[in-house]
Amino acid sequence: MNKDSVSLESYEEMAEWYFEYIDKKPFNAYYERPATISLLPDVKGKKVLDAGCAAGWYTKWLLDKGASVIALDFSPNMIKMTKERVGDKAEIIRADLNEPLSFIQDESIDVVVSSLTLHYIKNWDIVMSEFNRILKKNGQLVFSVHHPFMDFTVFNKENYFSTEIIDDEWETHKGKVKVQFYRRPLNKIVSPVIENGFIIEKLLEPMPIEQFKIEQPELYDKLTKRPQFLFFRAIKISTDTKINS
Repeated sequence: MNKDSVSLESYEEMAEWYFEYIDKKPFNAYYERPATISLLPDVKGKKVLDAGCAAGWYTKWLLDKGASVIALDFSPNMIKMTKERVGDKAEIIRADLNEPLSFIQDESIDVVVSSLTLHYIKNWDIVMSEFNRILKKNGQLVFSVHHPFMDFTVFNKENYFSTEIIDDEWETHKGKVKVQFYRRPLNKIVSPVIENGFIIEKLLEPMPIEQFKIEQPELYDKLTKRPQFLFFRAIKISTDTKINS
């Protein structure tokens, strides 16, 4: 794995907990997924890359909607969880998005979906260039990431414009697990997308759905005032490795 890969050991440790809990975790089930799904096209008959499949929720959803799916993750245990969820219905590959996706042919993918994954990647030029290469003309890239406002304020950082590693802790059934990810300003999220041959078609800062309010009213109230995640749909417009901004 690339030296810039972060949180591999963390996901290895909490893969089973993630598999058991993630389907109903409010931040995912009632906030992230409704927004991401709202950005996706009809995937029936389409070839879709699930880039950062984790425990395979999106992989299964895409299969259920009639897509042909390639699912990638850098964690062997997460790959194991995805295989447990969908069996051999998808092509499931251990891969690091910090590295070229040389096993995927040029212009062979209709849609790339990447849920809460890219904030673990330091250099977005590599991954965005590869997403552009493998997508067909007018192919769609749908992704969610941490909102830069959230990362900057919650972790009390001094320089908004820095790209830096954040140390966080997640509570699991095995206790607290340290998780690291990269915090970056908005321009360092948007620019690599545009500069690698995409046009951003839609950006969302959504509200959580009502079920979130029923289950966790205090957190729901916070989310209606302070965004947690940021969502994009981008369209491939160029096959150039780099376009001038």
